[in-house]
Amino acid sequence: MSWLDEVKWDRDGLVPVIAQEASTKDVLMFAYMNREALAETARRGEAVYWSRSRGRLWHKGESSGHIQKVHEIRLDCDADVVLLLVSQLGHEPGIACHTGRHSCFFQVLRDGRWVTVDPVLKDPQSIYG
Repeated sequence: MSWLDEVKWDRDGLVPVIAQEASTKDVLMFAYMNREALAETARRGEAVYWSRSRGRLWHKGESSGHIQKVHEIRLDCDADVVLLLVSQLGHEPGIACHTGRHSCFFQVLRDGRWVTVDPVLKDPQSIYG
């Protein structure tokens, strides 16, 4: 039995993945992987996700240059969520979000509304052109 067989894939063959910065423990992003993406991530040592919108594998940073170097791959107690401990490369501080922010979790609920609390570090137009 392969280590990949121990993952509980959903009915679409996907598993949720959380990318967490190894040094700061900041939660950077949430995505999905299929079996091929997880195997490729382990092989490369860089995050490869399954893009549901594109319907294909997506090597994080392929267009932005903001690659996630993977230090550790963890599986939760139910074997249905993967945690990647990563270094976010390509810009200092690292940019994980397509909005040009460090983390995709830049909105906080305050007084019944979502408030943006983290700055844009780099204009997305200059990243994705």
